[in-house]
Amino acid sequence: MNRTFAEWAIVLAPRGRDAAIAQAMLREGGLEASVAPDLAALVSALRTGVGFAVVTEEALRGADLRDLVGFVADQAGWSDLPFIVLTERGGGLERNPGAVRLLDTLGNVTFLERPFHPTTLLSLARAARRARRRQYEARKRLEDIHEGQERLKLALSAGGLGAWRIEFDPISLLADDECKAHFGRQPDQPLAYADLLESIHPDDRARVRAVADAAIERGEDYGAEYRVIWPDGTLHWLQTNGRVEVDPHDRPIRLVGVSHEITERRQIEDRQRALLMLSDQLREAPDAAEMSYRAAEILGTTFDVSRAGYGTIDPARETITVERDWNQPGIKSLAGTLQFRDYGSYIEDLKRGETTVIADVRLDPRTIEGAPALEAISARSFVNLPVIENGAFVALLYLNHQASRHWSAEDLAFIRDVADRTRTAVERRKAEEALATLAETLERQVEERTRERDRTWQNTQDLLAIVAPDGAFIAVNPAWTRVLGWSPQEIVGQPYTVFNHPEEQAESEAAHAKARAGSLRRYEQRLRHKDGSYRWVSWVATMEGDRIYASGRHITAEREARAALEQTQDQLRQAQKMEAVGQLTGGLAHDFNNLLTAISGSLELIQTRILQGETDRVERYVAMAQQAAKRAAALTHRLLAFSRRQTLDPRPTDINRLIASLDDLLRRSVGPQIDIEIVGAGGLWTTLIDPNQLENALLNLCINARDAMPQGGRITIETANKWLDAIAAKECDLPPGQYVALSVSDTGTGMDGQTIERAFDPFYTTKPLGEGTGLGLSMIYGFVRQSGGQVRIYSELGQGTTMRLYLPRAHGDAEAEPVVEARIAPRGAPSDKTVLVVDDEPAVRMLVTDILADLGYAALEAGDGPAGLAILQTDVTVDLLITDVGLPKGMNGRQFADAARIGRPGLTVLFITGYAENAVVGNGHLDPGMHVMTKPFGMDVLAGRIRDLIGA
Repeated sequence: MNRTFAEWAIVLAPRGRDAAIAQAMLREGGLEASVAPDLAALVSALRTGVGFAVVTEEALRGADLRDLVGFVADQAGWSDLPFIVLTERGGGLERNPGAVRLLDTLGNVTFLERPFHPTTLLSLARAARRARRRQYEARKRLEDIHEGQERLKLALSAGGLGAWRIEFDPISLLADDECKAHFGRQPDQPLAYADLLESIHPDDRARVRAVADAAIERGEDYGAEYRVIWPDGTLHWLQTNGRVEVDPHDRPIRLVGVSHEITERRQIEDRQRALLMLSDQLREAPDAAEMSYRAAEILGTTFDVSRAGYGTIDPARETITVERDWNQPGIKSLAGTLQFRDYGSYIEDLKRGETTVIADVRLDPRTIEGAPALEAISARSFVNLPVIENGAFVALLYLNHQASRHWSAEDLAFIRDVADRTRTAVERRKAEEALATLAETLERQVEERTRERDRTWQNTQDLLAIVAPDGAFIAVNPAWTRVLGWSPQEIVGQPYTVFNHPEEQAESEAAHAKARAGSLRRYEQRLRHKDGSYRWVSWVATMEGDRIYASGRHITAEREARAALEQTQDQLRQAQKMEAVGQLTGGLAHDFNNLLTAISGSLELIQTRILQGETDRVERYVAMAQQAAKRAAALTHRLLAFSRRQTLDPRPTDINRLIASLDDLLRRSVGPQIDIEIVGAGGLWTTLIDPNQLENALLNLCINARDAMPQGGRITIETANKWLDAIAAKECDLPPGQYVALSVSDTGTGMDGQTIERAFDPFYTTKPLGEGTGLGLSMIYGFVRQSGGQVRIYSELGQGTTMRLYLPRAHGDAEAEPVVEARIAPRGAPSDKTVLVVDDEPAVRMLVTDILADLGYAALEAGDGPAGLAILQTDVTVDLLITDVGLPKGMNGRQFADAARIGRPGLTVLFITGYAENAVVGNGHLDPGMHVMTKPFGMDVLAGRIRDLIGA
């Protein structure tokens, strides 16, 4: 038998996050819930034991329901598991035959159409849980009935019930020993029919006789409960059941049955009824004296004693004063004052707080001398229960009986229970009366304070609201009408979300959750005016009891003023930036004009000397033109790094090894007055970075550090592994994870906060005019951010500066740095290799095809992507594709290369680019077989790269 009392819910909702959402709704409503991944798991959970099930219609539609139907059929008679089926919109019974079939299949089903409000689901879930609890209670009752039947069988087999038989002609009684014991007789004592009738309590005798006569007349079973008085005078309860036996002519001849003593059960029932009556009487009694009297009356009638009462004690005089007590008819009241010592010595027990129980005053040593006096007041046996307050004996509850009587432990427990309940009710009544008196004096103050609060509520310019935990408005003040145009009647009952700006629903719900959790310090939002416009309101709120009390200040004018100020500030910053752009543009134009002059002048002089036949001086001009071209390329790279548009070639790099390779260059660059200390971390992680760009960044940082120490000083280059958790990563504006930190620290002049704030701004420099472009730190910042890292400055005036670069960790070993030697490519022997060159600049195509001819390779040319694809779609063999990234006609170099590889997988590609969006080459990560070179480049370097790629 399944003995589970489980009340939790099992949820089956396989679509999307339906199951998790339903589980969260139930748990938020205080109901435990688990999710079943499939129908088999649901059935398994049902057989283990659950309170109810929540299932979506689609989870059952088309499924094999035989196991589920089997569970429903296998339920015990007491069990009818509740199912809540979530149907689709329009899924009601009248429109959904499938739902009707589920009703036939599952039985106890409630349908809930989606979408629904969470409170609706919670209401149905709680109802299902209550229904399940009632089923558990029904199971318990059935088990109790079964157990009672088994006990009855056991009692009968063991002779625990008395057996009797009454013959009608002539009338006679035959009873066994157990039956005799039920009437207070010993086995050897006779029990005649007349004795049986005489033993029945006079008040019950006529009723029992009428029940027996009716059973005999109608031939029905006989059953009665009644009181019997034993020969010793004690009262007992019996239950007798019998059946009429008839002769062949259907004439009754005898009544046969059993008897069972039920005194204890009836006492329990009587006392339970007495306690219920006591509660009613104590509640209805007008004062404490009446409450005490009614408690005494209930005790007297329950125990069928002579007297019951309550009196106050004077411990010094050892007296009891009784104002009123309850007495059986013919018993005299004890109202007045009595002296304890006149009746015995038991006063000493009462002073110690002990209950005095006397079964017979003639036999108890404490009352032998006072027995005549006690019997004179109908107290041959009694119970005295002292009431102790603050350690003092102040009152007494007493029960007296004119005959001797045994008082059981159950009797005494019931008397104490009545006494405790009465005392508690009396004290509560006195407290209520005191509170009523106090309330009268406070009522005027409360009314005045209420009027003051009402005036504040009515007259304040702030929006005041009382909101339920579910977000519905309970009350709002008139300021809502003045600010938003809505009357209180239009607002009350509506959820707060009705008035939110659509863009602020999520933030508004988060603010409501904070208020519901305790308090909301400040939250600004837009609320919808009745005319459709919006007003800004700043809220504070607190949760008290089950209400949220909120106060909102209308700040639309303040927000507009703030927005106007911010716009003015943005315009000022833009003007400053444009001024800086203008300054830089002039400087760059000047630099490029100088470089172009050097290049063009060198070329003209080369032409002139060749015409003059003076070729021995040509090499000087060639070197001058090459040097100017390299300077122009460096300036271009700095601009691209600043704009984060340079094409990177990231590789797994060991930064410690990179710093070591730059040691001599760095020391020569900063000069002898600057000491460089390198602190490389042991076990440093590899980082994915463009090593050439990192070298330039490190050199730039060291030069900046040198310039900050005009009198000399120390530069410390340090590396470390950093693991940034969520908090640290947020401070650095990075995703959480593992990073390699490269720090460059100096002992120079340092920077103030304003300088640090603008340090990465393009064109910003603290150097004198003409000594810097303001692109150095901007270039570093752009390169590091483009690489997935971050740069942070730590500095104080006079305390030096630390520039820290956070670079993402790469898993894997660092690549060895390639050794590139400048060489003049010799003219190669003819080869069967073919290279396709695609570039929209004819001069570049001419230079590349000439290099290919020198190397002995065949060259094919195209000016754009579509033309290149047309060549690749022929049968011609192409061993290498060289393409610019920035191509015309809607297809850039990366797109062209990807399209080319569709028809020719594994085609080797070399990108040559002077300007390219980083995304074009895959955010710095090229596919296998793809390579990149940045313009301008040396022809010998290009030749070597082509030879390496074709030979690879």
